[in-house]
Amino acid sequence: MFALIAAIAASIAGPDPAAFPPVTAQPEPAATPTDEWQLRDTEIRMTVPVSIAGKGDWPFVIDTGAERTVVSRELATELALAPGRDVRVTTMAGTAPTATAQVPLLKVSRLAPAMIEAPVYARSDLGAQGMLGLDALQGHRVAIDFDRSRMTLTPSAGKRRVQSRDPDEIVVVARSLFGQLIVTDAHWRNKRIAVVIDTGSSVTIANTAFLKLLGRQSSIGRWDLLAADGMRVASDAYVVDQLKIGGLALSNVPLAVADVAPFERFGLANKPALLLGMQTLRSFRMVEIDFPNRAIRFTVPERRIRLG
Repeated sequence: MFALIAAIAASIAGPDPAAFPPVTAQPEPAATPTDEWQLRDTEIRMTVPVSIAGKGDWPFVIDTGAERTVVSRELATELALAPGRDVRVTTMAGTAPTATAQVPLLKVSRLAPAMIEAPVYARSDLGAQGMLGLDALQGHRVAIDFDRSRMTLTPSAGKRRVQSRDPDEIVVVARSLFGQLIVTDAHWRNKRIAVVIDTGSSVTIANTAFLKLLGRQSSIGRWDLLAADGMRVASDAYVVDQLKIGGLALSNVPLAVADVAPFERFGLANKPALLLGMQTLRSFRMVEIDFPNRAIRFTVPERRIRLG
């Protein structure tokens, strides 16, 4: 079996991402049940309380960049979880055989899959007791409200056209690959790029195909990225502007450049692409990911330019 854990733990050596000017975002001219819970911070990422077989709660990082839910080795031992099959897992550092644990009734509010076979990694590398992946989130709309530090999970009402509900919102339609949403309506200085929303990553990561677009722009230093399996990935750090996603313009965006394994998994190894991490996503008031309808809704922090 093959699985993807597109995640970076909170440890980053090198320039402190928090020291950069805040990413700025602005728009360019142009009745189903809902579960809601308070989010807690793990470094720059966010966690939600998860129970397993009626026990808990434990903090799990929300990871929209991962195909599978992951559990820490320490929690699997504490709960005496039965071992599962070994699977080949792709992390930021590459692909390798990985042990799994059988996780019964992993429950996030009303969402409770009967059994998940979760890859197992050290808690110190995950930065939390686990990561909640797409296997637990598919079929739902996930909305992260950064203003209130809350996340809502809404079951899908079926296929429908997703439209903006407010002048401060931009809706971007993506294509789906392995359950992951890839935004193709994105540009840097009018050159098309691909973007993956990755809430499991602290920082935004670009591939070297994107670096070629930057031309002679100088690196501001080195970042050492820690993958979920404990391996480190060296990267160069840059700050870019004129990044556009749909009708949104972003400036002062810090990013790490490294050809991490998920780019190849998504067929983006030779195409300019970004894994949009939490530091950039926090520049918005809200980000909503609608998996069944392949749509991502961004709410900008303030009205700088009115639409229409």
